[in-house]
Amino acid sequence: MIHEMTFQLRTSDFTKGQAWYQSFLQREPDFVPHEGFAEWEVLPGCWLQLAEGTPAEGSGPVRFAVVDIEMERERLVNELQIEPFEIFQREEVPVKWGTFADPWGNRLGLFEYLDAAEKEEKQKRLAKLEKAPYL
Repeated sequence: MIHEMTFQLRTSDFTKGQAWYQSFLQREPDFVPHEGFAEWEVLPGCWLQLAEGTPAEGSGPVRFAVVDIEMERERLVNELQIEPFEIFQREEVPVKWGTFADPWGNRLGLFEYLDAAEKEEKQKRLAKLEKAPYL
């Protein structure tokens, strides 16, 4: 049974990359085991690893759920100078989403649940996960 996951992104300039991801995630890394490598536990048991190296072409995007996608896009454009990105929405899809790249070409994205009840349920589930002991 799978009980945790990691995903790794690479940057050719680790110092700038770590600063960029600290700003993106709005916090310091949770674990820095050695030079050129840092990890953030984005959700309980879900780790973003940043490593020094050549970014993989054509992979991703890795999308992150946010409460207000327009507000978060504005923050990223202003704070991290990413290119403004389009936010998409389709009637049959329960989220709106957008995709952008970090300065090294790693494809990232955001999404926001549209249904208020679903959004609230996801936040309740996350609150329960934060209180649960690790496996």
